Amino acid sequence: MNSLLSTEKIKIEKNTVQETLVIPLYGRKVCTETYPNLYRDETAAELIKRVDYDFSALAKQSKKTMYRFGYLEVAVRQSDLKEEVEEYLDSHPQAAVVNLGCGLDNMGRMCDNGQCKIYNLDFPDVIDMRNKLLPAGEREENVACDLNDTEWFSKIDATGGAVFFASGVFYYFFTEQVKELVCKMAEAFPEGKLVFDAANKNAGKLLRKTWLKVAKIKNVGAYFAVTDAKKELTEWSDKITVSSRGYMLGYNDLTDPSVSGFFRFLSKIGDNFMKMQIVRIDFSHK
Repeated sequence: MNSLLSTEKIKIEKNTVQETLVIPLYGRKVCTETYPNLYRDETAAELIKRVDYDFSALAKQSKKTMYRFGYLEVAVRQSDLKEEVEEYLDSHPQAAVVNLGCGLDNMGRMCDNGQCKIYNLDFPDVIDMRNKLLPAGEREENVACDLNDTEWFSKIDATGGAVFFASGVFYYFFTEQVKELVCKMAEAFPEGKLVFDAANKNAGKLLRKTWLKVAKIKNVGAYFAVTDAKKELTEWSDKITVSSRGYMLGYNDLTDPSVSGFFRFLSKIGDNFMKMQIVRIDFSHK
């Protein structure tokens, strides 16, 4: 898929939903610079140039140890999700690849095999900005919607299968909202697959403190949390099969020279004690 980037400069206002896109976007840029062997998102750096926003606070924070570990988390999480999507595409090459809560994430194109259909879903104001900065390419559609309003299901051509992924999204949903969405997806997309990152309650609180205080955005709550995904989520529906892997070390041993021994130690804590994980839900015809 050809890279499509607008040259228009877009101003981001303080204390808006759009501002919440800036932190992960900047994080993906730093990830690419700091951990190039683990994750590369060249689009992030290009988008940063096209956004009218004061990044000085983020640049200052990025030099701190725990923020650098946070960027490692972003790099590993994106790499894990990409692996899961590509695994599904190996057996379903013409599947729909659906980015839930896409923001300015370019993951769909990064997974493009030349045959799949790519859908990027988010709130209307976010999609409006995405259309200006990342207009949809061939076999791609930017869909404005509320994920909890499942009318968006009708937009997805799943005749070749469907793989859904959500990166850093479900922390801001109530547990009942995630449950309802998963159950409806299982009904609508049999043989589909959903992958997303999750963690226990303590990790959710840390995520809010670390990533959101810089932007001074208030009233953003992290409600969905999970410790043992298979045990806790399997009972949601008889049409799902649940599995999970630690997302820091479950896919990569992080022996890359760019990752310090201290960060590998923190990664073990994240996976084992904060239950940072990639949850995989396979839908079936049961």
